Formats: sequence, C-alpha cells, structure tokens
Amino acid sequence: MTKYLISFPSGAMALSSEDLQAASDAAHAMVEEAKEAGVWVFGGAIDESVPPVLVDGDGTVTEGTYPQTKQLEGGYAILELPSHAAALEWAAKIAVACRCAQEVRAFHYDPAS
Repeated sequence: MTKYLISFPSGAMALSSEDLQAASDAAHAMVEEAKEAGVWVFGGAIDESVPPVLVDGDGTVTEGTYPQTKQLEGGYAILELPSHAAALEWAAKIAVACRCAQEVRAFHYDPAS
C-alpha cells in the first residue's frame, strides 16, 4: 500500500469562529473514520507560532527554511491506501470536513518504512 500526503494551507480555511468549530468537529469525526478504516498514519497542523529552523549535519542551527518551503503551514494527513483513487476519495472527505480543497501527493514506496 502507498502512503499519501493530503494537505491544505491554513489560508484556505477562511471560516468564521462558528464555522471553524463545526469544521474542527467534522475533521475529528473524519479522523476517527480513517482510524476505524485502518488507513490513518498521522495527521496534524503545523504550529505556526514555532519558527522553522535548518539544522546542518554538524549541528549548526540557522533560523529560517529553504526558500521553496517558506510558506509550509496548514493541515496535513498521511493515510496508507491501496490506490490513488482511494486517496482521492479520502481527500474529498477531508475537503468536506475542512471546507477547503485538498492537495494529494504520493510518497515513494520504501519497504523499510
């Protein structure tokens, strides 16, 4: 089975506080559904209050990140699924719960993981 990253940027969820609570409740219900289905691996949101850093091989820590990931934020789910079609079905469920479109990406297969 392939692991899929299903994600959205935090700016995609432009919701009122009332709608945000409803989306949160729906997202938690979707997570429980994914766990019960045995496809949930991991999920969560990037804590945007913690600034990113780069850590070099010698342990040097530099504030900031790679230029191409400067806007890495939002919500993420990793699901292990039998097909790309199944990933699209779960992405649609997440889109309904979170009230915004989801990006779907497949991880390369690694037998060690």
